[in-house]
Amino acid sequence: MLHESDLKELYTQDFRDPVLSLFLNTAPENGNADAYRLELRSLLRKVDAPADAEQIENYFDHEYDWSGRSVAVFSCAPAGYFKAFPLAVPIQSLVRLSSRPYIKPLADLWDAYGGYAVALVDRQGARLFSFHMGMLEEQEGYLGEEVRHIKSGEASSLAGVRGGAAGKTSSVDEQTNRNFKAAAAFSASFFEKTRARRIILGGTDENVSVFRQLLPKTWQSLVAGTFHSPITASQAEVLAKAIRLGSEAEKAQEASLVEQAITAAAKGSGGAVGLEAVLAATADHRVHVLLVSGGYYSTGAQCTACGRLTASAEMNCPTCGAAFRRELDVVDLAITDVLQSGGDVAIVHENTQLESAGKIAALLRY
Repeated sequence: MLHESDLKELYTQDFRDPVLSLFLNTAPENGNADAYRLELRSLLRKVDAPADAEQIENYFDHEYDWSGRSVAVFSCAPAGYFKAFPLAVPIQSLVRLSSRPYIKPLADLWDAYGGYAVALVDRQGARLFSFHMGMLEEQEGYLGEEVRHIKSGEASSLAGVRGGAAGKTSSVDEQTNRNFKAAAAFSASFFEKTRARRIILGGTDENVSVFRQLLPKTWQSLVAGTFHSPITASQAEVLAKAIRLGSEAEKAQEASLVEQAITAAAKGSGGAVGLEAVLAATADHRVHVLLVSGGYYSTGAQCTACGRLTASAEMNCPTCGAAFRRELDVVDLAITDVLQSGGDVAIVHENTQLESAGKIAALLRY
């Protein structure tokens, strides 16, 4: 399982030697272990890193159990570094040998599958789920007092109640409201504990509406979607709904960010469009949100002294005057730089506006 601390370790590690990054899709519906071992060997033949290749093959021979849908491996044998992350979600098979771990595929997965919380609610309580990278991490529930409906004609026998039906309705509503408030408070604590990035609510329209309004505004703002569901829905049903609704919400949010970045760049303030402009902003640690088209990469160069990135290397570094070193993918290096400086990264799929703008854009801090 890949957690935020693991991703942070990858982009903050300082390596003096090249790092081999390997991603292998091992989805059982597309092949078996023998077929994937052949693909692994084929990938490793594409790079000249025999010590790293040996470490990786040893991992797949003796440790990996082939039960996941993909795996990400990072190896720097001279530094004694090796990390492997079995994943429950699919990833495209590829290999990279570069100065830093190649984290773009993981950033993409993080966008799509990271940090979902789901609350199924009814008038008595809530079932809570925390999903991360396609797997259930935690599950809890809150059960309040039973909401008892009194049959017609029985309300007059209750002490202090007048009007029969009116008294019954008041009693039922009060108990329901108490349950909703307690469930909302319990859920807010669950969202905080699990560090939810997106929240999905399930139940009837009426129950979801009441529950949502009782959540603190911080968590209301993270509600990415709602769906009809009985509180007894299966874990698989809940996960499928969460991923679909979260993906739709993520796509809409990314479209908004792309439009903001392009508009700001056109006005000459607060935005950058195109690789060279974005790399310049990255070098100055000005990028607040980096937006990259899925699958986009570009060769370029990096300063051997200060680390500045450029799309070309026709001259020495304008920052420090040192020489540039050619790099296979400066887009991935920019992603690492933005994360290191505290910015956010969004891998954007199927957005024609971003594609037309050069496949990369940024919202800037200033």
